[in-house]
Amino acid sequence: MRSAFAFILLFVSAGGVLPAQTSSSSSDAKLVLHSSLETVEIASGERYVVYTAASHFEAPNWSHDGRDFYFNSEGRILRLPVEGGTPTTIDTGSATHCNNDHGISPDSKWLAISDGSQADGESSVYIVPIAGGATRRVTQNSPSYWHGWSPDGKTLAFVGRRNGEFDIYEIPFAGGDEARLTTAKGLDDGPEYSPDGKYIYFNSERTGHMQIWRMHADGSQQEQITFDDSNDWFAHISPDGKWMVFLAYGSDVVGHPPNKDVQLRLARIVDDKIDNAKITVLVKLFGGQGTINVPSWSPDSTKVAFVSYQLLPSDKPAIK
Repeated sequence: MRSAFAFILLFVSAGGVLPAQTSSSSSDAKLVLHSSLETVEIASGERYVVYTAASHFEAPNWSHDGRDFYFNSEGRILRLPVEGGTPTTIDTGSATHCNNDHGISPDSKWLAISDGSQADGESSVYIVPIAGGATRRVTQNSPSYWHGWSPDGKTLAFVGRRNGEFDIYEIPFAGGDEARLTTAKGLDDGPEYSPDGKYIYFNSERTGHMQIWRMHADGSQQEQITFDDSNDWFAHISPDGKWMVFLAYGSDVVGHPPNKDVQLRLARIVDDKIDNAKITVLVKLFGGQGTINVPSWSPDSTKVAFVSYQLLPSDKPAIK
């Protein structure tokens, strides 16, 4: 663990408190991780802290009715009103080792969760009623990590490791056989359907470092979307289909680890195309793994939810 720790500078904005990070001299104080669920307006870049806790939580989904966030912490799925307050735990039955790959069905009746409670300890994809209840296992092979739901609600997209290779797969919501969509060497991850169901966006390191790609929903016509020196992960398309937000690590970062200086970048989609020259930095933050692993756009396509992190001395009070 690094001895340098982060202090938080507070900037008051119209929406609330905007945390920024800078380093200080070394200290013997124990560092404690604080997690903050934030939103950012894409028009202004204004950030608003909804909820902060001296604990580790990850990966917010924004409900389709705009009322709640769903995120994971300590193996459980929690619900939080968009106004903030106290999170409540969703009953996921025997699935008590949920990770950060979860999401809401198009009809808002179900949650897809990825959970490692089964005997082999590997992640599998389950379905649970959004209000809580008994789970139903969808993927029979593991590890499997949910990432996308087709707009018609009939198909789930997920990442699976099979024979040592991580690739993109699809499987019927009702259950059945999985179908492999990518076969390139190297890690493919983060599949998410476009709102019209035409494309699946994903990230791939097949070119040597991680970039954003997309393919037709049947796996055909795979094409690279971003062309930069950073390592790009987890593309999320706005509900109106006009924007793409994604997570960018530095060129020296391998994988998608936590506790890194990262950026959320924003791209405009016009006539099914992205102009790389016009991709902008929406947010700079301390985070990475857990920041924006799953779909988190507001229903009106004006904001994005994400999690930022702070490492603070144990004697420093949490920032609310």
